[in-house]
Amino acid sequence: MILTPIPAETMPEALATFERLLAGKPLPLAAFRRIAATWPVPGGVDTPEQRAEAVRLAHAHGIGTLDEPPNASFMWDGAVIRTDVESTVIVHEVAHWLVAAPERRPLYDFGLGPGPETTLRKEARSQQKLTFEECMHEEQQTSLLGVLWEAELGQPAILAFLEQNWMERWERESTAAFFIRHVEELFTRGLIDAEGRPSTARAWADKRADERRQAA
Repeated sequence: MILTPIPAETMPEALATFERLLAGKPLPLAAFRRIAATWPVPGGVDTPEQRAEAVRLAHAHGIGTLDEPPNASFMWDGAVIRTDVESTVIVHEVAHWLVAAPERRPLYDFGLGPGPETTLRKEARSQQKLTFEECMHEEQQTSLLGVLWEAELGQPAILAFLEQNWMERWERESTAAFFIRHVEELFTRGLIDAEGRPSTARAWADKRADERRQAA
């Protein structure tokens, strides 16, 4: 939920200000420009095509999926992502898989405790491996990686960026510093490249980008 909504008429100022606060930081600046380029949102949101592309993203990483809602069990049960949800949620869950330590991938909700879509909360809590602080940090990493994947897929990444409060108090240097820290960590972990692009499943992503350019 957005803590402080940014009116549409204020977005150009907010984006320009945030970009200025990233001056001298080429990697975070490149990552932010990829996200900002999806504003304004020209087409539909959570379309069938976007959902299908999010599922293809999971498969490109070798992640299993199941076309059913998660509200009877788990979003991730250690084997499949349930995909009868919004496209942005599917992408976010792929990002969770990428960020999680490999030994936690077979666990319910990646060993983070129950996610918002999970209803078997006791079972998910029984496999939680991280502290609250560690869970929060991993959620932040996952959030930003998911947003960058949405930008990579040509989806409205800016909406998730706003929804997940990356631009809360956008005029403050501390907000930009928080973004910079997480971008640089994703790069250090090899999850994005020096241009702010997600670095996994690159051959698939390049092919899909070429197909979108040819269709435009």
